[in-house]
Amino acid sequence: MDAGTNSPGAHEANQHKTSNSFAPLNSAHAREKFVSDNANEHPQDTKDTGAWRAQVWISFAIALFLCGVGLAYLPGQDLDRAFMVMGYFFCLTTAFVLSKFVRDQQASVSKRDTPMYRYVVYVAFAAAFALTAWGLYRMAIADSYKAYLLVSWLYLITTTFTLAKTLRDAHEFELLEARERARVEQRAAHSRS
Repeated sequence: MDAGTNSPGAHEANQHKTSNSFAPLNSAHAREKFVSDNANEHPQDTKDTGAWRAQVWISFAIALFLCGVGLAYLPGQDLDRAFMVMGYFFCLTTAFVLSKFVRDQQASVSKRDTPMYRYVVYVAFAAAFALTAWGLYRMAIADSYKAYLLVSWLYLITTTFTLAKTLRDAHEFELLEARERARVEQRAAHSRS
């Protein structure tokens, strides 16, 4: 056996040679680089599974249902119910907008939104949360009912962010797939000519 194969440098070189073949990746940076390299080479690996998409949509539907039930049977005045419905919708839409804004900022270095738009997005999200929380806090209902509304509201926001990410991932995958198909067709047409 060669003495050079047992040295630490030889081990690192062998591990580097096999990094593209599912060798154990010890550092977080190495794993991240491996995933990003392979995602660029094999876009089909980045597509969410049908089970994941179903779980995301089912969770979002359950959250909407729980919020709807809580608001439909909300004791108190109709004005309180209307305020909470508006607050939930305000939070829902600002969560989608914030999710899109953050993803757009992360995806594009050259095309950034204006600083004022960034301010509007974050202030709208904070205002939606603050106003809905204030409306929930000031309502004269039992604490157990407030807790139910709070948990269902936070569940709705969480599933909204997850749904927004899943939809954006699916859209980006379809774009990548279309580009790859066009590239393959272009190569085939070029090779025929």
